[in-house]
Amino acid sequence: MKNLMLITSICLIAACSQLSQFMPSSSNSSATTDTSWRSKMQSCLMSEAQSRFQAGTLFNNSISATADELVSTCTKKLALQSLGISDEAKSSAESIITNLKNLSSAQ
Repeated sequence: MKNLMLITSICLIAACSQLSQFMPSSSNSSATTDTSWRSKMQSCLMSEAQSRFQAGTLFNNSISATADELVSTCTKKLALQSLGISDEAKSSAESIITNLKNLSSAQ
C-alpha cells in the first residue's frame, strides 16, 4: 500500500511539473533556462526513483536520505551534461581506470 501511494505521489508530482509547458511563455531567457533545468531535474529524479524501485533499493533508507541521494545523483549528472561530458564518456573513463587498476593489482 505504501509503495502504491509513493509511486502515485511521484507520478502526480511529475505530471504537475509538466503543467508549466501549457502556461504562457516568458520572454525572459533565464526563466526558460530555469524551466528547462527543472524539467531535466524532474525527469532525472523520476528515472532514478523508478530504477531504484525496480531494483528493490528505493526503500532501503529513510525517505529523506533517499531523496538526498537522488538529488545528489541527478545534480552530478546534469552538471556533467552541462559541461558536455556525456554518460558514455564517463563510463569510458571509469572502464579505463578499472582496467588500469586491475593491471596494477595483477602485478
